[in-house]
Amino acid sequence: MAIGGVVFLPWTRRRRAAQQARQGLTAATDPMAGYGFVPVEELDVRLPGPDQALEDALAELRRTHDWRPAAELLKATGDDWERRWQRVQTLAGAAAFELAQEEAAERHGGAPAAGAGGHRVGGIWLRTWRSEAPKDPGGAQTHAQFLVLQALRDPASQDFRMILEEARTVCREAALLAPGSPIPYITELAVARGLHDRPADYEALWSTVVQRAPAHMGAHLAALPYWSEKWHGSRKEADAFTERAAAGAPAKSLLPALPLFAVYDHLPEANMVSSLYQSAVVERAIDGARYALREAPADHPMAPHVRHLLVWFLVRAERYAEAMEQLRLVDGHVGAVPWSYGRNPAAEYAVYRARAIAGWEQL
Repeated sequence: MAIGGVVFLPWTRRRRAAQQARQGLTAATDPMAGYGFVPVEELDVRLPGPDQALEDALAELRRTHDWRPAAELLKATGDDWERRWQRVQTLAGAAAFELAQEEAAERHGGAPAAGAGGHRVGGIWLRTWRSEAPKDPGGAQTHAQFLVLQALRDPASQDFRMILEEARTVCREAALLAPGSPIPYITELAVARGLHDRPADYEALWSTVVQRAPAHMGAHLAALPYWSEKWHGSRKEADAFTERAAAGAPAKSLLPALPLFAVYDHLPEANMVSSLYQSAVVERAIDGARYALREAPADHPMAPHVRHLLVWFLVRAERYAEAMEQLRLVDGHVGAVPWSYGRNPAAEYAVYRARAIAGWEQL
């Protein structure tokens, strides 16, 4: 009987855990299950968090194909550089998506989209924007980011370098149109990485960004890959970059969360063991991110990015109550790392949401 009990108890626990996992999956996909979470099919994959003005502009772009709502949005954003960077990225992503739809239509017999300046510009509204308002800095900034997205669609393409060179030209045009803005230089960070700029040249570009926006979280995230192992640096260089930024962060900054992104970038391929996520290095990075979120303004445009990655780490570290706390703040939008690296960001997110619920119910 004693031996039977040893076998039976783990079996019942596994059975209960499986039942709770199924209940968690239901709760993650059914807002009526008591958690108030958004169903998978309604998760917004475009944005990391809510931005009603941006969502309204995107809806108007889809409805009218008129570029003016986008231009007015960026003009109203002014020198809120974190928010402007996020909005430029999203508008460029919308244009890239529309171009992909146009290309799909062409493959099925439609007429080819018009070119501009020797290249394809995505979305009718972006092409018209650049044509009718060539001196609008918002249009140039969006165009430059769009070109980066086009190049990154296929880094093995023979056009990869050519598109990035064109993106650099548009970045410099955008910089002339708005001399004090860091946005064109932040976009150029991705260009410089893709074109394999020398470390000295990259450092010079980074100095230009920092002069204009020293505590810009989005800029630091854009710069980090260059110093990471997957590109031109190493884990040591990436850690040094993020820890230096975190240590020198001003009050109410999100920069103390930056080391968490460096840890994520350098995780081993096989990393399902929970003890890895309970190590001192990971715990310190998680604590830094949680501290940054407590200190930064609640409406910081980059806070959802930190929350999404924090959910991923907290679930893997089996810190389910803390994961649930973040999920309640960020649920509804999934356009952020790590979900955006997958083929189906909503499904990727929903799996972790279900794991958090199942784990929390066992506490």
